[in-house]
Amino acid sequence: MKTLAKWTVEDYHRLIDSGFLDQRRVELIAGEIIEMSPERPFHAFVTEGFAKYLQALLQELALVREAHPITLADSEPEPDLAICKLPRQQYKTRHPQASEIFWLIEISQSTLNYDLSEKKQAYARAGIQEYWVVDVNKSQVYVFRQPFGDDYQASSIISKDYITPFAFPNIKVSVEKFWS
Repeated sequence: MKTLAKWTVEDYHRLIDSGFLDQRRVELIAGEIIEMSPERPFHAFVTEGFAKYLQALLQELALVREAHPITLADSEPEPDLAICKLPRQQYKTRHPQASEIFWLIEISQSTLNYDLSEKKQAYARAGIQEYWVVDVNKSQVYVFRQPFGDDYQASSIISKDYITPFAFPNIKVSVEKFWS
């Protein structure tokens, strides 16, 4: 049996700093450098529109980061949306860490299995309190809460109405806004 060498976050940063990964769309997940899928137009449309909606909804309560890295113990993924603690200036020299993240959202058009497996496991292991996977093909949102080990103890699939984020019990997020 062969064992793959795992990359640390520091190793990954050195590769980035050296320019070795400049021409590639990759992210670090559980110590492995993973090639990211090309972004399709509808994926970009949903991500941009929902980011603007969340920015207006959350105003000064949180920072909505769109397709930027976050740093976890053994991963540096680039979730489509990361809702993070303020102030924004704290991320001038580093990416948000798990303790600074309210919840993450992946928009899934061609990566549903990956988002519901490896990504979900990495986020749960890091203690991300809430994780949403937006299945644009079926117009539904998978909501995961209560991380434990490499999974979440609570999950639901929502296709209409509202989702109340765990971190913001007075906010109602319209599921229909993903598609408009």
